[in-house]
Amino acid sequence: MQKSVAHIFGGEGKVKIMRLFIFNPNLAFTSSEVAQRAKTRPPVARRELADLIRAGLVRKRGKTFTLNKNYRYLPAIGNFLIDAAPLSEKEIVKRLSASGNIKLVLISGVFLHDPDSRVDLLVVGDNIRQGKLLSIMSSIEAELGSELRYAVFETSDFNYRLGIYDKLIRDILESRHEKILNKLSLQPAPAVAPGYPQA
Repeated sequence: MQKSVAHIFGGEGKVKIMRLFIFNPNLAFTSSEVAQRAKTRPPVARRELADLIRAGLVRKRGKTFTLNKNYRYLPAIGNFLIDAAPLSEKEIVKRLSASGNIKLVLISGVFLHDPDSRVDLLVVGDNIRQGKLLSIMSSIEAELGSELRYAVFETSDFNYRLGIYDKLIRDILESRHEKILNKLSLQPAPAVAPGYPQA
């Protein structure tokens, strides 16, 4: 979490909860679900929810909470939180690297404001511990306030799919993306190609 953003809004807990509601505008959450999704302690979630209700950003209906879509400053706050990325590219790579020998990390989708992308994250590596990776993805989701669509491949499987022009891989590489780790020296895909070069 960038300190400047957290300080402006009064702390990391509040920013994560604001992201949760703003990026899931049609969902309702209980207090415990907010705490779980934002990875904050229940007392913190309850306090921040009370603040956001007083501010007018969140509404309480029964036992659940929803985004107030009519909040006057919603567009401005939403745009600000989209542009103020909570995680740097370096931090994303650092976290993912704790799950195994990571060779390629590609970001798209939510990270580049492209809702039509097939995935938000593509991760390629060896000896990837799935349990650890799930925990890391969950922590990133809490920071972003949004569930991630991601694809994970062992290097050999990825290279095989690359060689046969696999549709998922093709769609990912032909869509807008950024390679924030590229130990495979993967080159940009040509505009028209029978297959990608082997990494």
